[in-house]
Amino acid sequence: MEPVTLTTERLLLRTFTPDDAEATRRICQDPEIQRWTTVPSPYTAEDAAEFTGRIVPEGWRNGTMYTFAVLPRTGGPLMASVAVTLRTFSGTWEIGFWTAAEFRGRGIMVETVGAVAHWSFTRLGANRLEWRAEVGNAGSRAVAEKAGFRVEGELRAALMNKGTLRDAWVGSLLPSDVGATGSHPYLPVRR
Repeated sequence: MEPVTLTTERLLLRTFTPDDAEATRRICQDPEIQRWTTVPSPYTAEDAAEFTGRIVPEGWRNGTMYTFAVLPRTGGPLMASVAVTLRTFSGTWEIGFWTAAEFRGRGIMVETVGAVAHWSFTRLGANRLEWRAEVGNAGSRAVAEKAGFRVEGELRAALMNKGTLRDAWVGSLLPSDVGATGSHPYLPVRR
């Protein structure tokens, strides 16, 4: 797929370019991003160049990962990153994100996740969008819950981060949760 651009009331979501490498490198020095995400640690200029110049474009080309740089709609610096990654051919995608420290607590990621979720359901045909975070990552969980994800539980040894298996929270968002129609009928269990 060719990269697309999404907009919200405040934000512009576009693909990363090699010009974003230095800002990405700077933001990923944040100990919280290195702690809670799978970015390399230490995060070098080479890592940022690889991410912006190869990993992101390849994901768009082969249709397995769509990564967006998040910026102010009216122009300004890189604020965040969000990606949806294909997990199963039954239409399950996983969302992951990070936000620069100076932009946290402003609802930017909740707005971003909402836009990407809607796009995933309407353009990718996703049947389920999963969010996973290491148990203890309260910031990520708060974003997921505010964006409408239903936290479904904990999975033991479900995330590999820096060579160590870690327990994960998992949650989901379905097309009907955001007013979209799924590509397949859904028959929930009635309790």
